[in-house]
Amino acid sequence: MSSVPGLPIETELPGRVGVLVLGAGLAGCAALLAAAEAGQYALLLEKTGEIGGSTVKSAGLSAFAGTDEQAEQGIADSVESLREDLIEVGRRRNDPALVDLYCEHQLETYRWLKGHGVRYGEIHAASGQSVPRSHPSDTTHMLERLLNAAGERGARIMLNTPAARLLHDGSRVTGIRLADGREVLADAVVLATGGFSMNPNLLSAFAPQMEHALRQGGAGNQGDGLKMAMALGAGLRDTPYIKGTYGHFHVEHPDEDGTGILAVYKGAIAVNREGRRFVDESKNYKEIGDAALVQPGVTTWQVFDARTMAQANDEVPIYEFAGRERAGMLLKADTIAALEAEIGLPEGSLQRTVAEYNAAIGEGRPDPFGRAHLSGGVGEPTPIDRPPFYAHPSGTVVLATYCGLTVDTRMRVVDWWGEPIGRLYAAGEITGGFHGAGYMTGTSIGKSGVFGRLAGRNAAREESELQW
Repeated sequence: MSSVPGLPIETELPGRVGVLVLGAGLAGCAALLAAAEAGQYALLLEKTGEIGGSTVKSAGLSAFAGTDEQAEQGIADSVESLREDLIEVGRRRNDPALVDLYCEHQLETYRWLKGHGVRYGEIHAASGQSVPRSHPSDTTHMLERLLNAAGERGARIMLNTPAARLLHDGSRVTGIRLADGREVLADAVVLATGGFSMNPNLLSAFAPQMEHALRQGGAGNQGDGLKMAMALGAGLRDTPYIKGTYGHFHVEHPDEDGTGILAVYKGAIAVNREGRRFVDESKNYKEIGDAALVQPGVTTWQVFDARTMAQANDEVPIYEFAGRERAGMLLKADTIAALEAEIGLPEGSLQRTVAEYNAAIGEGRPDPFGRAHLSGGVGEPTPIDRPPFYAHPSGTVVLATYCGLTVDTRMRVVDWWGEPIGRLYAAGEITGGFHGAGYMTGTSIGKSGVFGRLAGRNAAREESELQW
């Protein structure tokens, strides 16, 4: 993305700015634009040579309720339902003030994004949603639109510019020191540096349960912003709830874009090396990921038929089943017995599992794992009986950490004693408190847009010390 014409790239480091943003994922880009719209001279620093971070590695889904696209598809949704789902999925460990803040601003942020040219495709149901509210978008295009709009308002970005320390005068943050020793002073700093999925030391410290998980995410996701804020006493939220995401190809593959697929949400079952199911496949894909990690040999398979394959959608990466077949990432056979042999499962094991699953559906018997829907509370399970049959080798991957700095409803970073750290803001994956103990599909991108915009807007309200 760094080579895209029109992006407001800066080559000379200014000595002072109004709002300084660190990190060029959605949260950072939204904060930059919001600060520029408020009339501040805003600068964004990105440590790597490219814009995007984990945003462009995600499935590109945003969880919004009450949108035009939902209305066009006849989907009835509400802010009340959205809030209830967020609290329920988070097992009531969320900060309710942040959940309310998201619910209050999600629709206006959706309209703000659309007003800047962001477009959404067909709405789908996914993990943790009682009604379909996953809004797919081209994340690269989204960031380009926001950055171009920010540039038109005087904002600038600098690439290959890693920050090392926050500057603090004893009462407030005054700017940052770069890794090369240079300094930039600012009236406010917004941390949008993402999580730490690519830092094995931090993962070992905070999430030893992810030892056998695969690791993906933005190249810059090393926890830099987290460590800089912790050095000033910043509090942390939700670190016990770091989870991996189910559905990633079980080994590194050139066509694995980091999102994996979730055929389980369109009718597949998940089986282990013994050919047995091990989970209610309609659960949150973080919970499925946890269950997969404790299976023998770790690797599992999503098994499905032509009925599920027919629901493939190349617009939504997690449902891009046909693309996986083209890339040679699926096993395929005309019978369940042949698929069983292709996978290398014990003889008769997968055949028994599928037969039992189909019989329970046909006879209306309760599922032994409690599965009553395809995803969350949406869709009815269907038999796996239409050839050809497919299997996707699936593991659990840490794509994002979904925990981090404690923030208040102004997106100010708060210390361990509950006091805001003067003029320090944060948004996106670096923050904790919003998700709680679970994760609803679309809320990572959703909160980055909502809270990034609020962080930039509120940071811009700090009293300026610039001489114009």
